Amino acid sequence: MRTKTLPGGAATALLLALVLGGCGSDTKAAAPTASANEGRGPFTFATGKDMTGQLQKLADKWNAAHGSEKVRIVELPEAADQQRQQLVQNAQIKSDAFDVLNLDAVWTAEFAARRWVVELAKDKLDTAGFVPAALQTGMYRDRLYAAPWLTGTGILYYRKDLLAKAGVEQPPKTWAELRDACGKVKRLPAAKGVDCYAGQHDKYEGLTVNFSEAVQSAGGTVFDAGGAPQVTTPQAKAGLQFLVDGFERGSIPKQALTYKEEEGRRRFQDGKLVFHRNWAYVYALASENSSKVKGRFEVAPLPGKDGLGSGTLGGNNLAVSTFSKRQASARDFITFMTSLDTERDYGKKQSFPLSRSALYDDPEMIKLYPYLPVLKEGLLHARSRPAVVRYGEVTAAVQEHVFAAINREKSVDQAAAGLQDALTKLKD
Repeated sequence: MRTKTLPGGAATALLLALVLGGCGSDTKAAAPTASANEGRGPFTFATGKDMTGQLQKLADKWNAAHGSEKVRIVELPEAADQQRQQLVQNAQIKSDAFDVLNLDAVWTAEFAARRWVVELAKDKLDTAGFVPAALQTGMYRDRLYAAPWLTGTGILYYRKDLLAKAGVEQPPKTWAELRDACGKVKRLPAAKGVDCYAGQHDKYEGLTVNFSEAVQSAGGTVFDAGGAPQVTTPQAKAGLQFLVDGFERGSIPKQALTYKEEEGRRRFQDGKLVFHRNWAYVYALASENSSKVKGRFEVAPLPGKDGLGSGTLGGNNLAVSTFSKRQASARDFITFMTSLDTERDYGKKQSFPLSRSALYDDPEMIKLYPYLPVLKEGLLHARSRPAVVRYGEVTAAVQEHVFAAINREKSVDQAAAGLQDALTKLKD
């Protein structure tokens, strides 16, 4: 899933392997227990730029029923790193300008560990109804600090028309099947000028996502349960080798070294890719009349080394600022925004996948978004990014060493060893 309010996905998003209990000296203290206040009144909702045009409508619905507790949307920059910077600066000066915060799922640990957000009461949010993996992204040290709102994971878009012409009956479940299917398609006259596969390979957060998914899909993990990096294991190296081989053997085009979500999406939508890893938002765009692949594509879970792969969980969560003077109103607004009824209403008007499990089995929603069953299956195998306070440094290290490998500046062994060393230092 790619959300403009994020990662990428987006996160956006949407990255590594295992939710960690902590990383770095900041997390060695006891879990934060900032007490909530019961203040009520008009409050603000700080969020990334609304690309759907639907957030204000939800705010209007809330305001119509809460005349003395109206919400005002404060739009932050579109880019996720700029959003985070503004939220961090606001927290560092203990400003009460923002009450409800829209956080990228990977920011939960940082904001909780630094006591910038308050713990949420699980019984007020019907937590049993959330997608389990999405709920986990709002947790820090077994406590809930952010309610899951948007969620999702990477899925594989594929040209069903070209696969059918090549005699490939099913989408690939393994990397070998993907390469084999692509080889058959490439022999077709209709596939002239069409490349095999692309994800997000530029040196940015999306590369961390794609590397993490490759490692997980090879049976590895970037960190173990104790927080120790594991990127030199045979499984982790196999994941990196998959990406390197793609570029070296030509199945991933060289220009994909500059691909973020949109560059790859446009190539697929223009009919220039057989397979494309991206978020669910692409489905609606690729189905528009202007798309050259309208009616010619389908989606499947990501393939892996020996079977179905494991995607990275992306998403946005809602939290209450520790410095808010209207925390009771803010908490009630989060309950409203993440309720099944509100999410269903919001989901009917935009294509970002949401956090309520029931929506993935809702016939009306599936009719609107046929990819939901595939996305649900992907979410069952997806893993969240590490809940580390120094996440920015972790992802920067991943990007540096992985990009060096796929750009042929380092061997797989050299890149893995360098990354292992970098991540080990960040753990201490």
